Amino acid sequence: MTEDVKDTTSAAPPSTGAKLLIELGPLLVFFLAYAKFGIYWATGTLMVATMLSLIASWLVLGRISPMPVVTAVLVVIFGGLTFWLNDPRFIKMKPTMINLLFGGVLAAGLILRRPFLKMMFGEALRLTDEGWHKLTFRWMVFFLVLAVVNEVVWRNLSESSWVNFKVFGILPLTMVFAMAQVGLIRRYEEPTELAPEAQPAAGSDARIETKPGISPDARH
Repeated sequence: MTEDVKDTTSAAPPSTGAKLLIELGPLLVFFLAYAKFGIYWATGTLMVATMLSLIASWLVLGRISPMPVVTAVLVVIFGGLTFWLNDPRFIKMKPTMINLLFGGVLAAGLILRRPFLKMMFGEALRLTDEGWHKLTFRWMVFFLVLAVVNEVVWRNLSESSWVNFKVFGILPLTMVFAMAQVGLIRRYEEPTELAPEAQPAAGSDARIETKPGISPDARH
């Protein structure tokens, strides 16, 4: 009995807090390093923290999603260019490139009639084809708008303003947009099929209880 309890406890899924810490850790490290040491230290710590988050995701969650891998690759590329060319503009362009890439991939999926969101989240969400199409189109537009906004911010505002936008702007905007899609998801949710035992047997007569003197065929 005690062994069963131990096995159940050890197999418990990771908490939501652990997932959030893995996902938000690099961003928080970037912000703290910038506040203390400046953009170059922040860039270096972001590169290291991003790679560590992938390792932590594998160890704690047991998997690594495609989007964090793509993000990590671009962080390393643009962070490396920042140090190599001694130009912080490259790390500032990184969010633009990531959002353009995600938006472009979703656009290609719509053109090829292969909604990539369905391929990634089909197990968690069950939507009709029209629902997947509309959800994909909305996320594509959102990513492209984020790319434009990031360009406007880092090219026209101060470096500290861009850091604040990156840490306290992009993530909240993404969360608000994701929550705004709940209505669409519910509207186009694919109806679940009844289990065989829940379906009426073929040929069985459905009996209707009626009050005495009222015919089952009454229309009014």
